Amino acid sequence: MFRETKATKAPWSFRRKLLLGAISIVVILGIALGLGLGLTIGRKSGDNDNDSDSNDSNPTPTSTQSPLPSPTGRLPWTPQVNDTWQIILQNTISLEQDATSVTPDVSIFDLDLFNTPTATISKLHRLNKRVLCYFSGGSYEPGRPDSEEFAEADMGKELKGWPGERWLNLSSAGIRKIMEGRVKLAGEKGCDGVDVDNVDGYQNTNGLSLTEADSISFMRFLSNLTNPLNITLGLKNAGRIIPSVLSVVDFSVNEQCVEYAECSTFAAFVDAGKPVFHIEYPSGAGTKLSENTMKEKCGSTGDAKGRSGFSTVLKKMDLDGWVEYCDGSIEVTAVNTTAPY
Repeated sequence: MFRETKATKAPWSFRRKLLLGAISIVVILGIALGLGLGLTIGRKSGDNDNDSDSNDSNPTPTSTQSPLPSPTGRLPWTPQVNDTWQIILQNTISLEQDATSVTPDVSIFDLDLFNTPTATISKLHRLNKRVLCYFSGGSYEPGRPDSEEFAEADMGKELKGWPGERWLNLSSAGIRKIMEGRVKLAGEKGCDGVDVDNVDGYQNTNGLSLTEADSISFMRFLSNLTNPLNITLGLKNAGRIIPSVLSVVDFSVNEQCVEYAECSTFAAFVDAGKPVFHIEYPSGAGTKLSENTMKEKCGSTGDAKGRSGFSTVLKKMDLDGWVEYCDGSIEVTAVNTTAPY
C-alpha cells in the first residue's frame, strides 16, 4: 500500500518567533480592548432602555375630568380655619364713605353678589375686611339682573319652600356661560371669594335627573374660572361630594349641620386646613338665645359632633344683619332697606 510521507519543516529562527509573539500580543490586546468597550457601551444602552421601560410601564395618568387649576401659583388670599365672619343676604349693608369701623368687627363678610355695590366692597377692603360674594350657581332666581338669559329647557322643578326658584342643568353650556359671567362680575367688583349656592340638586327632587357627577364637574368648572382671577371658591353644603372636590375648593359654607347631625362630614375641610363657615337657624333667633340652645348649636358632642374648629354663626332664616356668636355676643349690622338695582 502506498504510504504518504510528510516533508520535514525547517525549524523557526528566534527572531521570527519573537516577531510572531509580538504580533499575537497586539492582536490579543486589541480584542480585549474592543470587548471592554462593547460591554461598556452595552451596559449604558441597557440603562437607558430600563429607564424607558420604567416610564412606559408607569405612564402619567390621563384625567377624564375638566383640567384643574394650574398648580404653579398660589392664590393671594384664602380664608383660614377659625376666621370670624358675618353673612347678610337680605338687602345690603349700610356703610358710610368715611367709616372707620364696621359692625361686627370680623374678618370676613359674605354678601350678595348682585345687591352689593362695588363701593361697599372697596370700603370693606379699606377696613381690612375680606368679602365673599354669594350667588346661586345651581338655581334660577327671578328678579336677578341676568334672569332673562336662562332658557326654559335648562330649568327643572322649583326648590321646595322657594317659590319661583328652580333647579338648573349644571352641564348645560348655556348655564355655564351665565355662571362664567357671574364669576367675572365677582372679579370686576373685587370679591375675594365666591359662595356658590345650590350645587346639591342631586339630593333633591330636581326634575333634571341631576347626579353627583354633575355637581363635581360643575365645581371643577367653577374652579377653572375663579383660580385665574385670584378668587377663592367655596362649596355650599353638598357633603357627599366633598372627597371629590376638596382639592379644588378653599372653604365650606354649611347650613344646619347640627340640625341634621352631619357636622362630621364637613370636618374634612378643617382636617385639610380649610375653614367651615357654619350657619344654624335656631328657633328664637333675633333675640338672645337660651343657654340650652347655645349648648346644642355650639357644642361638639351629640348632634354637634365634628363641629370643633367651625366658624359658627346663629342667624335668622332671612339672613339679615342680626347675628349671635358662640361666645354669646350679639351684633347687628346696619342694612339698607332697598336693593341697588
